[in-house]
Amino acid sequence: MLVRKGVQLLLHDMRHAVLPELPLASGRRADLISLSEKGEIWIIEIKTSIEDFRVDRKWPEYRQHCDRMFFATHKDVPLDIFPEDCGLFLSDGYGAHMIREAPEHRLPPATRKSVTLNFSRAAAQRLMLAEWATGKDFAFSPRGEGARRADEGDGEL
Repeated sequence: MLVRKGVQLLLHDMRHAVLPELPLASGRRADLISLSEKGEIWIIEIKTSIEDFRVDRKWPEYRQHCDRMFFATHKDVPLDIFPEDCGLFLSDGYGAHMIREAPEHRLPPATRKSVTLNFSRAAAQRLMLAEWATGKDFAFSPRGEGARRADEGDGEL
Protein backbone atom coordinates (compact mmCIF):
# COMPACT_ATOMS: atom_id res chain seq x y z
CA MET A 1 0.00 0.00 0.00
CA LEU A 2 2.88 2.41 0.65
CA VAL A 3 4.18 2.08 -2.91
CA ARG A 4 0.68 2.56 -4.27
CA LYS A 5 -0.05 5.61 -2.11
CA GLY A 6 3.19 7.35 -3.07
CA VAL A 7 2.55 6.82 -6.78
CA GLN A 8 -1.06 7.95 -6.41
CA LEU A 9 0.11 11.18 -4.77
CA LEU A 10 2.59 11.86 -7.59
CA LEU A 11 0.03 11.10 -10.31
CA HIS A 12 -2.48 13.36 -8.57
CA ASP A 13 0.13 16.15 -8.57
CA MET A 14 0.59 15.47 -12.30
CA ARG A 15 -3.19 16.04 -12.71
CA HIS A 16 -3.99 12.43 -13.56
CA ALA A 17 -7.21 10.74 -12.48
CA VAL A 18 -6.16 7.49 -10.81
CA LEU A 19 -7.98 4.25 -10.04
CA PRO A 20 -6.51 1.27 -8.19
CA GLU A 21 -7.33 -2.34 -9.05
CA LEU A 22 -9.23 -1.81 -12.29
CA PRO A 23 -10.37 -5.01 -14.03
CA LEU A 24 -9.42 -5.01 -17.72
CA ALA A 25 -11.15 -6.58 -20.71
CA SER A 26 -8.46 -9.29 -20.81
CA GLY A 27 -9.50 -10.50 -17.36
CA ARG A 28 -6.38 -9.05 -15.75
CA ARG A 29 -6.49 -6.32 -13.13
CA ALA A 30 -4.28 -3.21 -13.27
CA ASP A 31 -2.70 -2.29 -9.92
CA LEU A 32 -3.08 1.39 -10.88
CA ILE A 33 -4.47 2.97 -14.02
CA SER A 34 -4.45 6.68 -14.71
CA LEU A 35 -5.99 9.04 -17.19
CA SER A 36 -4.09 12.25 -17.95
CA GLU A 37 -5.67 15.59 -18.79
CA LYS A 38 -4.83 14.85 -22.44
CA GLY A 39 -6.57 11.47 -22.29
CA GLU A 40 -3.40 9.38 -22.16
CA ILE A 41 -3.84 6.06 -20.34
CA TRP A 42 -1.07 4.76 -18.10
CA ILE A 43 -0.92 1.42 -16.29
CA ILE A 44 1.37 1.06 -13.29
CA GLU A 45 2.29 -2.44 -12.10
CA ILE A 46 3.47 -2.45 -8.47
CA LYS A 47 6.28 -4.80 -7.47
CA THR A 48 7.50 -4.97 -3.87
CA SER A 49 10.24 -7.61 -4.16
CA ILE A 50 12.50 -9.36 -6.65
CA GLU A 51 10.42 -12.52 -6.25
CA ASP A 52 7.19 -10.58 -6.88
CA PHE A 53 8.63 -9.43 -10.20
CA ARG A 54 10.11 -12.81 -11.18
CA VAL A 55 6.94 -14.85 -10.65
CA ASP A 56 4.64 -12.39 -12.42
CA ARG A 57 4.81 -12.72 -16.19
CA LYS A 58 1.35 -11.32 -16.97
CA TRP A 59 2.48 -7.69 -17.14
CA PRO A 60 3.26 -7.64 -20.91
CA GLU A 61 -0.49 -8.15 -21.49
CA TYR A 62 -1.19 -4.77 -19.88
CA ARG A 63 0.34 -2.98 -22.86
CA GLN A 64 -2.72 -3.74 -24.96
CA HIS A 65 -4.74 -1.57 -22.53
CA CYS A 66 -2.53 1.54 -22.14
CA ASP A 67 -0.48 4.18 -23.92
CA ARG A 68 2.37 3.85 -21.43
CA MET A 69 3.36 0.99 -19.11
CA PHE A 70 5.20 1.60 -15.83
CA PHE A 71 6.47 -0.35 -12.85
CA ALA A 72 6.51 1.08 -9.34
CA THR A 73 8.59 -0.13 -6.43
CA HIS A 74 10.43 0.97 -3.27
CA LYS A 75 14.07 1.53 -2.32
CA ASP A 76 14.72 -2.06 -1.21
CA VAL A 77 14.11 -3.52 -4.67
CA PRO A 78 16.98 -3.28 -7.19
CA LEU A 79 15.88 -1.06 -10.06
CA ASP A 80 17.91 -2.94 -12.67
CA ILE A 81 15.47 -5.90 -12.61
CA PHE A 82 12.81 -3.84 -14.40
CA PRO A 83 12.69 -3.85 -18.21
CA GLU A 84 14.14 -0.78 -19.95
CA ASP A 85 11.15 -0.56 -22.29
CA CYS A 86 8.83 0.31 -19.38
CA GLY A 87 8.69 3.41 -17.22
CA LEU A 88 9.69 3.25 -13.57
CA PHE A 89 8.52 4.96 -10.36
CA LEU A 90 10.28 4.83 -7.01
CA SER A 91 7.92 5.37 -4.08
CA ASP A 92 8.32 5.78 -0.32
CA GLY A 93 4.65 6.03 0.59
CA TYR A 94 4.75 9.82 0.98
CA GLY A 95 5.38 10.48 -2.68
CA ALA A 96 7.21 9.04 -5.66
CA HIS A 97 9.72 9.96 -8.32
CA MET A 98 9.62 9.02 -11.96
CA ILE A 99 12.97 7.34 -12.49
CA ARG A 100 12.33 6.51 -16.13
CA GLU A 101 9.67 7.73 -18.59
CA ALA A 102 7.73 5.01 -20.39
CA PRO A 103 7.82 4.85 -24.17
CA GLU A 104 4.53 5.66 -25.83
CA HIS A 105 2.57 3.08 -27.79
CA ARG A 106 -0.73 4.72 -28.69
CA LEU A 107 -3.85 2.64 -28.28
CA PRO A 108 -6.10 2.03 -31.29
CA PRO A 109 -9.19 4.29 -31.10
CA ALA A 110 -11.63 1.45 -30.34
CA THR A 111 -9.44 0.17 -27.49
CA ARG A 112 -9.00 3.69 -26.11
CA LYS A 113 -12.77 4.15 -26.07
CA SER A 114 -13.29 0.80 -24.34
CA VAL A 115 -10.65 1.43 -21.64
CA THR A 116 -11.84 5.01 -21.06
CA LEU A 117 -15.45 3.87 -20.74
CA ASN A 118 -14.41 1.10 -18.33
CA PHE A 119 -12.40 3.63 -16.29
CA SER A 120 -15.23 6.17 -16.10
CA ARG A 121 -17.92 3.62 -15.25
CA ALA A 122 -15.77 2.10 -12.48
CA ALA A 123 -14.96 5.55 -11.07
CA ALA A 124 -18.63 6.58 -11.07
CA GLN A 125 -19.68 3.32 -9.43
CA ARG A 126 -17.02 3.64 -6.72
CA LEU A 127 -18.01 7.25 -6.04
CA MET A 128 -21.66 6.29 -5.66
CA LEU A 129 -20.79 3.42 -3.30
CA ALA A 130 -18.52 5.72 -1.24
CA GLU A 131 -21.33 8.26 -0.92
CA TRP A 132 -23.79 5.56 0.13
CA ALA A 133 -21.34 4.07 2.64
CA THR A 134 -20.42 7.38 4.28
CA GLY A 135 -23.55 9.46 3.75
CA LYS A 136 -21.30 12.26 2.43
CA ASP A 137 -21.60 14.20 -0.81
CA PHE A 138 -18.37 13.78 -2.77
CA ALA A 139 -19.06 16.37 -5.49
CA PHE A 140 -15.82 17.90 -6.76
CA SER A 141 -15.03 20.81 -8.98
CA PRO A 142 -13.92 19.86 -12.51
CA ARG A 143 -10.29 20.62 -11.60
CA GLY A 144 -10.39 18.59 -8.37
CA GLU A 145 -9.92 21.60 -6.10
CA GLY A 146 -12.21 20.42 -3.34
CA ALA A 147 -15.67 19.32 -2.43
CA ARG A 148 -18.72 21.56 -2.42
CA ARG A 149 -22.12 20.66 -1.02
CA ALA A 150 -25.27 21.19 -3.04
CA ASP A 151 -26.64 23.51 -0.34
CA GLU A 152 -23.67 25.89 -0.68
CA GLY A 153 -23.59 28.73 -3.15
CA ASP A 154 -26.17 28.66 -5.94
CA GLY A 155 -27.24 25.07 -5.27
CA GLU A 156 -25.75 23.69 -8.46
CA LEU A 157 -22.76 21.39 -8.69
